Amino acid sequence: MALKPADNETFYREVDEELRRERLSGWWQRYGIAAIVGILVLFAVIGGAIWWNNQQRQQAGERGEQLAQIFKDIQAGKTQGLDTRLDQLANEGSPGYRAAALLTKADLAIQAGNDTAAIAGFKSVADDGDIPEPYRNLALIRQTAIEYDKIAPGEVIRRLQPLAQPGNPWFGSAGEMVAGAYLKQNQPQRAAPIFAAMAKDESIPQTLRTRAIQMAGALGVDAVTEAPASSGAAGAAKEATP
Repeated sequence: MALKPADNETFYREVDEELRRERLSGWWQRYGIAAIVGILVLFAVIGGAIWWNNQQRQQAGERGEQLAQIFKDIQAGKTQGLDTRLDQLANEGSPGYRAAALLTKADLAIQAGNDTAAIAGFKSVADDGDIPEPYRNLALIRQTAIEYDKIAPGEVIRRLQPLAQPGNPWFGSAGEMVAGAYLKQNQPQRAAPIFAAMAKDESIPQTLRTRAIQMAGALGVDAVTEAPASSGAAGAAKEATP
């Protein structure tokens, strides 16, 4: 007997639902286990990332406490075993803590009169591409300052020329050494503009600016400005205010 239209629609709907169930059943048999594994792996990755971040924060806190204790011991004159502790921090810490440990160790070498060890320490930081640039620039400044009278003026200029620019955070220290190197090369015409720019840079410490003014004047450049005197007067006025 022929099916009525309504019955046809019901039949088609039932067939369609059955096919969907079969497709779903077939998909689950084929991919169900893989899907479960994938979900578990995803949860494991997320959980692992959370654990890793917590571990990193915890380790960073521990490294910070170690470094703070080292500084306290240095201030207290307790230098016994500091090199070993600093080496451990340098080897196990992040690039920032590594830099701090190596710079501190180099400073201790200076205090002990061991310039060779200090130079090697500063150089290791300056040459380490994994260490943030501000630390590397500081190390390069310190290394060059120790070696200043032992290396050729051209080497000083090569190292520090990029830092001896107005606006650079290291302009004062680098500029003074580069200008001095030019004087050693008998090139006062290159040294004078650097001293003049330093004299006008209010971000440079006053002691460096004073020397720069004197050197620029000796080289025939009038670098005297009213800024230092005004700043001093303003500071005196503030101190006098009750």
